[in-house]
Amino acid sequence: MNERIRHTHIDRFSRDGNDLLIGGIPVRELAIRIGQTPFYAYDRSVMTDRVNGLKKLLPEKVRLHYAIKANPMPAVVHHLQHLVDGLDVASLEEMRIALDTGVKPESISFAGPGKSEKELKAAIAAGVIVILESAGELQRVVNHSQALDIRARVAVRVNPLFELKTSGMKMAGGPKPFGVDAEKVPSLLEAIGKSPVEFRGFHIFCGSQNLKAETLIEAHNNTFELVKALLQSAPSSLRWLNIGGGFGIPYFPGELPLDIEPIAANLHRLMDEHKAWLKDTEVVMELGRYFVGEAGVYVSEVIDIKESRGETFVVTNGGLHHHLSVSGNFGQIIRKNYPVCIGNKVGESHLHPVTVVGPLCTPMDIIADKYPLPHCDIGDLIVVFQSGAYGASASPQRFLSHPPVIEVVV
Repeated sequence: MNERIRHTHIDRFSRDGNDLLIGGIPVRELAIRIGQTPFYAYDRSVMTDRVNGLKKLLPEKVRLHYAIKANPMPAVVHHLQHLVDGLDVASLEEMRIALDTGVKPESISFAGPGKSEKELKAAIAAGVIVILESAGELQRVVNHSQALDIRARVAVRVNPLFELKTSGMKMAGGPKPFGVDAEKVPSLLEAIGKSPVEFRGFHIFCGSQNLKAETLIEAHNNTFELVKALLQSAPSSLRWLNIGGGFGIPYFPGELPLDIEPIAANLHRLMDEHKAWLKDTEVVMELGRYFVGEAGVYVSEVIDIKESRGETFVVTNGGLHHHLSVSGNFGQIIRKNYPVCIGNKVGESHLHPVTVVGPLCTPMDIIADKYPLPHCDIGDLIVVFQSGAYGASASPQRFLSHPPVIEVVV
């Protein structure tokens, strides 16, 4: 039997009897094939379906970029590079991974408020688009461009007055370390016009992990109006416009998937309404978590089960050192449970609450708190869904000197 499993809102993976299937492989078989637990597994088909489904809805002129920061595993980046139109990086190592895929340098953008001299020189030499975050960074780029005798490609990251409401992380509006305040952008554009660099356009990224279509629509409307106004000061025509991303995925009980259709419909309207100045512009939407978050699972193995004053604790060999966010210590104010299952018992219906913890000597090492699961046995595989983004690379893997986690793409 091969049917869909629904774990709260989870419907990305199938099951065969009691076995969860990842990339069509039973999770117990996958664990044997990998040779150890814990591990992350990323399903190619889930990533492919997510990108292709979004492409069908968006205007043809909108180009999709993958933000490598969400999951920089090279095999994930290589897979997505064949599906998207470009890559966005935030470090020298991410730039190297991006270039290794064979993507054209002009389809890579490099953002970040504190780029080192080494990073700026490498980005200029590679020919990627350097996202300027300050007037001082422009001067550094100019100095390196002249020393290297290479005309740098640059775009300006704008910190608008508006923010992306209801975002998990707000990255615009008010005082921010990101980008140049909108009111200061005209003077920076004037300086760019006098500099030996190639102006490409603007980058406006307001926030991340948003599940409200109406707030993303409002942000897109404000973004296009702001860019239209800034063009009056631009030193040349607009060739590139990154309107950010911010598309979220549901993690916790009560959260619903983002409704893409109204967002896409509004972008069709905006592209038509502003076509006079958009005719030669590559419009980019930069997404990370939305492409990979639901494609990944984190799998650990039960190594002990104990009772303590009426509460059952299931101890696994994985935890916050591999998956910081599942413990609630990566952006959560109040800890909430990710969707979890026993990967080799997904068909069982008799559930009782248990607390799943990791092996670390800290009370913060919680995978699931009082979570309804089938009867657990030593050797069972605990699966954490929604784990494809900001997992291994965002976790303190050297904490307490435990071994690093394995990552695979299936």
